[in-house]
Amino acid sequence: MTKSNNRESQYPIEPIFLDRWSPRAFTGEVIPESDLLGILDAAHWAPSSANQQPWRFIYTLNGADDWDVFVSLLVESNQEWAKHASALIFVVSKDFSGDFSEGRKSYTHSFDAGAAWAYLALQAKLSGFYAHGMGGIKHGEIRETFSIPEGYRVEAGIAVGRLADKSVLSERNQEREFPSQRKQLDEVAFNGKFIAG
Repeated sequence: MTKSNNRESQYPIEPIFLDRWSPRAFTGEVIPESDLLGILDAAHWAPSSANQQPWRFIYTLNGADDWDVFVSLLVESNQEWAKHASALIFVVSKDFSGDFSEGRKSYTHSFDAGAAWAYLALQAKLSGFYAHGMGGIKHGEIRETFSIPEGYRVEAGIAVGRLADKSVLSERNQEREFPSQRKQLDEVAFNGKFIAG
């Protein structure tokens, strides 16, 4: 059992897994591009099926000319807080249609991109930042804005920044600003069987 960050695991694990969480309150301070590239470098070392490395990252830094464009590609409820992040990233995965293992599509491209996101989130925490993944993005507009061709899937957005006090958030988001808990392990891990639920 490990306790950290008002969380408790059932088995001994590294505290970083409990310390990582997805806040919405960011300071808005500028992140050096080299710091963000270090976080992205860790992400691209994630495992992938047949080493295909399907993840692609489109990023910008707060204060850049295209910052408002990136913010506008989030759904409105995410724009409210993510505009104060230090960096915004869109994750895209390549399905390898036509060039993967005898022309078959990769079944695991999204799974592999998710592994890269996990590495990114952990490296952000280790580097003194936090990363918040977002499904609430404008997938079609992102595809159009960045001329993303067929054979690629827009997966998610990520806000990266330094943690601010939750008082910078709307009242609604202040109420949500805490590390979430997890289900008991036996609700998601089954020995020799599957249980729906």
